[in-house]
Amino acid sequence: MQTASSFADTQRQSPSATRYRAPIWTLLVLAPVISEVLSGSTRLSILFVLIPEIMVWGGGALLARELVRRWRAGATSLLCLGLALSIAEEFIIQQTSIAPLPFPGANAAYGRDFGVNWIYLLFMLGFESVWVVLVPVQVTELIFPDRGEQPWLRKRGLIATCLAFLVGCRIAWYGWTQQARPRLGAAPYHPPAILILVGITSIVILIGLAWLLRAYGHSGQSNSRDAANPWLIGFKAFIFGAAWFALITLIFVPHSGIALWIPLAAGPLWALLSFALVRYWSGARGWRDMHRFALSFGAVLGCIVPGDVSSAGWTRVDLIGKFVFQFLAVLGFLMLARKVWQQEAANRAHCN
Repeated sequence: MQTASSFADTQRQSPSATRYRAPIWTLLVLAPVISEVLSGSTRLSILFVLIPEIMVWGGGALLARELVRRWRAGATSLLCLGLALSIAEEFIIQQTSIAPLPFPGANAAYGRDFGVNWIYLLFMLGFESVWVVLVPVQVTELIFPDRGEQPWLRKRGLIATCLAFLVGCRIAWYGWTQQARPRLGAAPYHPPAILILVGITSIVILIGLAWLLRAYGHSGQSNSRDAANPWLIGFKAFIFGAAWFALITLIFVPHSGIALWIPLAAGPLWALLSFALVRYWSGARGWRDMHRFALSFGAVLGCIVPGDVSSAGWTRVDLIGKFVFQFLAVLGFLMLARKVWQQEAANRAHCN
């Protein structure tokens, strides 16, 4: 009798216990797929690295979102946590912003000073905070709108995610610093303790800033202006996103002749302008899920197109894989657009 009672209790609890599994796994996969696969950083021939990427990028994005939802914070706090995740990757996990760049054709000396690859770091701070965290979280919440405002992890899930994240960090560190870099002909690199300390301190500061800014970043709508057409928002997001990739191209242009201070000044200004514009757009009257979809879709296209431009030397298998992944992604976004549009139409009909 006790066994039957326990089974019945489990059956009653299962809908609540499992209703967040779909959004959790969706975000875990979307974070590396959008940032690594669709951008072309992870090719079909090395798709096995998607496993640690899910653990690090997916787990990091999930933990960042969880903190934001538990704090009842907004997008500004999520951005700060995304920057903290980026610092962890660049200074501690793979150390790509502090070790000499090993990429073939890269002008490793350009932008490197005081042991930091400043151009590369600036690009990655924007790329990893936006395309690893902000965009995947927004897309996942559009797919599951009824669960968008709630935390998804219970205590056991939170512990499991943290453990998986740490294991993924170890795998990523070993795979890049001990395996990939030597194969690229890079000399052994041992990061100075001061740079590791700077990274850890920056992470702590950014997490604290995310907490302090938890009341800032919610979309408070204005009554004086209407939201722009969603597709215009998407086009602008594409332009701003694609332009960000100009930073990384500077590293692969031999003797570009551009003074270092120009991209180091223009990059942060471009990022601040993008942040201010998104805040302005989202504060307009009538801002809704279709605008959020267009913003996310435009940003994703903004990371796909620059990757296509830089894929000239790829193998045929990798090229085919890239375009198949892109086709499936665009198809998925179009299906999501249809879902969002139908949901908004149903809501309008209900209100009338």
